[in-house]
Amino acid sequence: MANGAPWHDQDLLAFDLETTGIDRFEDVPVSYALVTVREGEVVDEDASLVDPARAIPPRASAVHGITTERARREGMGLGTAVRRIADALLGASRRGVPVVGMKLDYDLTMLDSCYRRETGRGLSDDGFCGPVLDALVIDRHVDRYRRGKRTLADLCAHYGVAIEHAHDASADAKAAADVVRALCERYPELLASSPAELHVAQQSWHREWTASFTEWRLRKGLSLEPGDDAGWPIASGALGAGAEVGV
Repeated sequence: MANGAPWHDQDLLAFDLETTGIDRFEDVPVSYALVTVREGEVVDEDASLVDPARAIPPRASAVHGITTERARREGMGLGTAVRRIADALLGASRRGVPVVGMKLDYDLTMLDSCYRRETGRGLSDDGFCGPVLDALVIDRHVDRYRRGKRTLADLCAHYGVAIEHAHDASADAKAAADVVRALCERYPELLASSPAELHVAQQSWHREWTASFTEWRLRKGLSLEPGDDAGWPIASGALGAGAEVGV
């Protein structure tokens, strides 16, 4: 703790992408947001549309409202955006600032895939090691048996967090940070661990959830979900694509 403040009141870098589709290894961003939150207030923000250099499918546009024409007209070049986001995340990791968000194995895996295509290296190759705090992974662990969906909107409703303009990258990033802070308030044991310790714990929590979910699907005679890669916060790609658009 710096200056006696608990870590959730210190700087958090909230991160979110809106994308061309559901394949986190092949699809690309159409917008991003990097929002620095301190004591629950936004103190810095970097957000932009991104020109994905490909058509945005109508299904994706229906979720986030960004059309191919608008992205081409107003968006930052894809390569520039990827490097800009990566620089911010690598800088946060060097300073020990937690990267927070919702289902970050989707966003970080997509960014890592794009970064590899741009540079030939992964984020971890250039020093990214977190800590990462994922609202979904934490919520699944602390309230494992709660019924119902766990989208960002659902978590906001459950934890009393206001969200405006859902599926806007800035709004989603800030809301995810607020959910993480609300989780800490409701479950003080989270604050008893450092962000680095929670990062390691979430790797185990995500593996356990993936194994349990895979067992349940097989027991029900259902096919495996291709996005259920146990790797977190960056998936290996061993099981391919899959995630909800703009969750």
